Amino acid sequence: MPWLNGSIAYAGVSRLASVDVLAGLLDGPRARGAFLMRTVLDPPWSVRVEDRAPLTVVAMVRGDGWLLPHGSDPVRLRAGDVAVLRGPDPYAVADDPATPVQAVVHPGEITTTPDGAALCEQWGLGVRTWGANPDGSVVMLSGTYQLDGEVSRRLLSVLPAHLVVPRAELPLVPLLADEITRDEPGQEAVLDRMLDLLLISVLRAWFCRPEARTPSWYTAHADPVVGRALRLLHGDPAHPWTVASLADAVGVSRAALARRFTDLVGEPPMAYLTDWRLTLAADLLREPSATVAAVAHQVGYSTAFALSTAFKRERGVSPSEHRANA
Repeated sequence: MPWLNGSIAYAGVSRLASVDVLAGLLDGPRARGAFLMRTVLDPPWSVRVEDRAPLTVVAMVRGDGWLLPHGSDPVRLRAGDVAVLRGPDPYAVADDPATPVQAVVHPGEITTTPDGAALCEQWGLGVRTWGANPDGSVVMLSGTYQLDGEVSRRLLSVLPAHLVVPRAELPLVPLLADEITRDEPGQEAVLDRMLDLLLISVLRAWFCRPEARTPSWYTAHADPVVGRALRLLHGDPAHPWTVASLADAVGVSRAALARRFTDLVGEPPMAYLTDWRLTLAADLLREPSATVAAVAHQVGYSTAFALSTAFKRERGVSPSEHRANA
């Protein structure tokens, strides 16, 4: 299959120590056991993707093409460019917008012709390689993140339906292309981490572009006061923070921190911390072995009752109801 399927798991609050805001949010969408593949084709070519994946990464290694997002104008893709698409809408990639579809990618990593004939075995070309011609002039690296959880939703909510970052800003694509066809011990872990690094690089580059609707928590990170406060809150959400203790930690007055934080982030520091704690709790509650009391301790609530009260107040359901729904 030409689309990477990385299972996503939130690894726990302990992973957030000494991280910035973007790193904390990206700890949710992290590749685990990624099945990374490259697609090799010759013009005319066109692949339609209907897998309903929440987040997809497509990197053009060699040759040019077009990204055809659902309901939007075609976008040119040149060698080295990386596109990120937010699902679940279908999309296509092709050598030309007018080229008829040759292959359709369905949920469950099933690929067929437009009339339903299987293509997975017919187009297999060796180690992590798939396509109609092993010497094709076009090479793409493709992958999907199967995001699940509150942390992931916070990231997805600030992304456009699709974005493209040009080659000049992403030196990682050739490195990933070199690694993808190797079959060595530990290769799966190497590819997982390289994919994560590529995604982070794409998002950092995108958030710095003028056309991006950059979220407030990202721009606030550059502020010497608020940025440090955010790193502290994300690095240790279980700490018994108050506005006074946070202000003392960053070296400003309580009033100055409250005003500056609210101006840049859009909400007071303690409201931001409460939302982040409950976001972490919502994901940790998905673990079958996690008790409400244990989760409460991990995210900064003294008792299960305190967490349950805050959870019910902010989200309208109790932790146990949230777990059952998840």
